Amino acid sequence: MDRLIYTSMTGANHTISQQATVAHNLANAATTGYRAENNAFRAIPVFGDGLPTRAFVVDSTIGADFTPGTLQTTGRDLDVAIKGPGWITVQLDNGEEAYTRNGSLQVGSNGILLTQNGLKVKGDRGIIAIPPETRITIGVDGTVSSVPINPQPNTVASVGRIKLVNPPEDSLVKGADGLFRLKAGGEAPVDARVRLVDGTLEGSNVNVVHEMVSMIDLARQFDMQMKMLENAKRNAEQASEIMVLRV
Repeated sequence: MDRLIYTSMTGANHTISQQATVAHNLANAATTGYRAENNAFRAIPVFGDGLPTRAFVVDSTIGADFTPGTLQTTGRDLDVAIKGPGWITVQLDNGEEAYTRNGSLQVGSNGILLTQNGLKVKGDRGIIAIPPETRITIGVDGTVSSVPINPQPNTVASVGRIKLVNPPEDSLVKGADGLFRLKAGGEAPVDARVRLVDGTLEGSNVNVVHEMVSMIDLARQFDMQMKMLENAKRNAEQASEIMVLRV
């Protein structure tokens, strides 16, 4: 009975955590470049005197789903999507770099190439600055070129190249901000094989139907675990009554 209570109690608690993960995935079903999170249950023993048979159920985030999302044509010059594996590098406020698949870019008021969230897009040689009064194009290799609007529209100048990387998937960890980082820290090297598609964005890879089914399944698991706790309580009460009658 003691084991039943521990297993059901911790199972119900972490089922709620998994439901939160599923809800988070569903909320980002339309987020550009989003990678769905995966969870799994695992059991760990309780250590201590008199507790060798007890075990806790814990929720373990086993990583992200790296399946590519659907490419959607937008026709916008500052929209790019990665074709196949790879990541766009951004620079955080603390100077560290992180990686994203969200290629919806913009030019800030100071001329710096940014993501839609305001993060600086990192180039092979640092931050990419866009000259004023120019229109930019982004090549398949990440090269950012500027074309003066006036008076010489045929003058093209390269202003930098987006740092494109492709570290092993098992070396990446997803942060609470949705960005990926290297587990061991540091910076990933440039990978010249990564290619971009301009005028296109990659959609979220969340499978809405799968997540809805998971939500229903988790709700049923929670109900089952609560019923197990009720059974444990009922059994304890009946055992107490038998002991009283025997006395």
